[in-house]
Formats: sequence, C-alpha cells, structure tokens
Amino acid sequence: MLQAWVSRLEKDKLAASYVKVIFANLSGMLGAAVDDGLIARNPCRAGSIRLPKENRPRVQPWSSERVLSVVGALPDAYACMAVIGAGCGLRQGEIFGLAVGDIDFLRGVVHVRRQVKHVSKRLVFALPKGQKERDVPLPSKIGEAVAAHLAARPARAVTVTLPWAVPDGKPVTVDLLFTSRETKAVNRNYFNTYVWKPALAKAGVIEAKPEGEKYGEARSYGMHAFRHHYASVLLDAGESVKALSEYLGHSDSGFTLRTYTHLMPASEERTKKAVGRALSAAVDGLASRNILGECPRCTPGSSLEGLAAGQRYLRPRCRSTARTRAGAGGVGWGRFPWCACSRSRSR
Repeated sequence: MLQAWVSRLEKDKLAASYVKVIFANLSGMLGAAVDDGLIARNPCRAGSIRLPKENRPRVQPWSSERVLSVVGALPDAYACMAVIGAGCGLRQGEIFGLAVGDIDFLRGVVHVRRQVKHVSKRLVFALPKGQKERDVPLPSKIGEAVAAHLAARPARAVTVTLPWAVPDGKPVTVDLLFTSRETKAVNRNYFNTYVWKPALAKAGVIEAKPEGEKYGEARSYGMHAFRHHYASVLLDAGESVKALSEYLGHSDSGFTLRTYTHLMPASEERTKKAVGRALSAAVDGLASRNILGECPRCTPGSSLEGLAAGQRYLRPRCRSTARTRAGAGGVGWGRFPWCACSRSRSR
C-alpha cells in the first residue's frame, strides 16, 4: 500500500526530493507511534519500499562575463549583493541578513550569522541553513565593493527589527547591509520579481517581457548561480573540497563533492608532477646503483673495469629470458629487456 502511495505521488509529477521529504515526515510520525506502543513496527522501514531517484542535472556555473553583466544590470542599491554572492558564496537569505558588523575588513572575514527567511508568510531572522554560523574569507576586491556600498548609504544606521526564528519569536534588531526602499528587510518575493528577473533580462540571461507582464519561473537562473560560480572558481584554483564545503555552509563534504566534482580540473598532469617531485631523489638513487641503468655490454662508453675478476657477462638469449653462465666464482649480468643486447638477438 505504501509503495502504491509513493507511486501515485510520482504520477502527480512531484519532485523526487519533495516525495522524499513527505515520506520522511510520514516515517517520523510512524516512528513516534512505535515508540508510544501504538503500532508494532514502522512500515516505512520495510526493505521493499522504493523511493524515486533524484535526477539532478549537472551544475553549469556562470562565466565571469555573465556575472559581470548581471552585476552591471542590477540597481546600484543591490549590485553589491551580486558581488558578495559571487565573491563569498553566500545564499540569498544570508546576504539579506548580513549586518554591517558582520564584515571584518581588518581580518578579511565575513561572519555569516543569520539569514532572512519566510515563516508563515512573515519575515524573520534565523540561523543560516544547517543551524550553524560560519566564517568566509573576504577577498580584498570584494571588501572594496562593500566599502563603496557603505559609503553610498545614508550616514545613519539602517536598523531593522524582526522576530527570531518564528513570527512570535524574540525581537532582534540588526544594522542590515541591504534594505528595501522602505528601509525594511528585503523580501525575496518582491526582490526576485521586480529586481532580479528584470536585471537578468537586461543582461540578456532570460527573455525580456513587455512592461506589465510578469516573468515566469526561473529557478535555474536564481541568485544561487553565484554560489555555483564561486565554487567553480575555487575548485579551478585548487582549493580543497573540505574548505569549499565549509565556506558554502554544507554540513556534508560529500554533498559538495557530488555537486561539484565535474567542475574539478583534470588532475593527470598535476599527479605526474607531484609524484615526480616526491620520488625524483629515490629514482636517481636507483639509477646510480645501475638497478634501472644500462647494459654495459651494449651501451657506448660503458666500462666493465673494476668488476670482480672471473666474472663473465653474456647477452640474454631472448627478450624474455636472461641466462647467466658463471665461471669459477663468476656471476652473470642479469636481464635488461630494453637494452640493445635483447633487441639484437632472437630465440
């Protein structure tokens, strides 16, 4: 019965990720019922249940040219949002929740302490996604852009008060870096409809609409694209997946790897150079002992002087077998499959 219900959700064209969320909520409730002794077992844990697989398309990060085009198309009051998104990898709600005090110009750090989110159709402050604060490096050029944005703001502080976490939560007042025209916290619905999408159209990212006509869904062109650009730049520069995961605020480095592994630069040449640097001394040492050296029988300029008396060296009879004939106390040379001796004789 449960499998039929899951299949019906799929037929209703719900996203696989959403189906999994619904199923997880049901499993949680049934698990609580097991704990309370109301049912014997949780049917959601049956091995026969098959949830739909998520078929996520590969992330295609924006080019630097597109990022610059969108930054130039945004109104002056919001252009720095795009710079922070592409230069620090913050989520949209985290950018909306940035306070002036969160920017540490001296240390070159952005403290990501809160986000602005919707709860029951009301704006609230809350911890960043994953319920964890984090610090992100602030590049000097991004710091200059933030300083210019602050210089263009009114001299007075732009403080905004919102409840914390829930609509009836404790009021928290913050000197926000970005506000609406009414000096309120930025509402993502208004911003996406009347600021973001028109800027995308102006930059040529999406098709422009006649005045008064609303833009359709553009999830693949949301502000999250700046995070993807940030990730691609760091990976191309050789940053570790673990560090990138921390900067992006992912709770699992594996998720970061699965999302961006195809953006990692080809590593064959780096591998060759790294191993070569690490083992060059060892290989040189082997060569000096003639373990990887050349056959003294066929190499020009080689010498047998200094060898113990009575030793006689014979060429291998074939490429695969090296036979040694030793006289009294004599020892054979051994096998050099790549030497001229081997190549000059056949079986």
